[in-house]
Amino acid sequence: MYVPATPEQPAAPVSPLAPIEIATGGSSPGEAGLAGLGGAPAHTSLAVRRPDLNVLAGHASTIAGALEPGLAGRTVALQTLGAHGWSTIASTRTGRGGRFRVRYVPRRDGSERLRLRFAGDATALDARRSLGRLNVYRLAEASWYGGSGGLACGGELTSATMGVANKTLPCGALVTLRYGERTVQVRVIDRGPYVAGREFDLTEATKRALGFGDTGEVWSTR
Repeated sequence: MYVPATPEQPAAPVSPLAPIEIATGGSSPGEAGLAGLGGAPAHTSLAVRRPDLNVLAGHASTIAGALEPGLAGRTVALQTLGAHGWSTIASTRTGRGGRFRVRYVPRRDGSERLRLRFAGDATALDARRSLGRLNVYRLAEASWYGGSGGLACGGELTSATMGVANKTLPCGALVTLRYGERTVQVRVIDRGPYVAGREFDLTEATKRALGFGDTGEVWSTR
């Protein structure tokens, strides 16, 4: 606090302001007010637009967004949930306006939970954003079958039965299938198909849900 001078007491020197952090990549309007002025760290959030969460193995999944309120020069990590908790699989630095684009190339088919994380720093609190599941597929030849009767894994086949037949996956195994823009998650309920080169027989209900034709390629996570 500034103390006015009196005849008996010289004026107290004015303390210089703490330096303002200049982040790599430039700052955004109003960002200087977040740093080094003695206030509490700012609240932050991660905004995401159009995350690409359905990809073939070996192809890139790209997540774009911004670290609000427009924080540049910060690290945003893409993380996956494994047996030992969350681990970082890719990261990037935010640019002007806090915008970022993080890219990850999965090598194996499967499905895993993803999130984004900004760890926070001296001027800004940490932030997390759940992205849901990343589905990584491979191409598989498929056909379909209908009718009625018993299923190899138990139960009866009807026109409303969701599931697939497969020769090797265990009964009850979950399989995520994608065809065009449609995705379903179903269980292995039967054995087949017995035509060379085909991996899945879709039930009539699964075929309808995917908008699948008679034979062709589907994307599969198993």
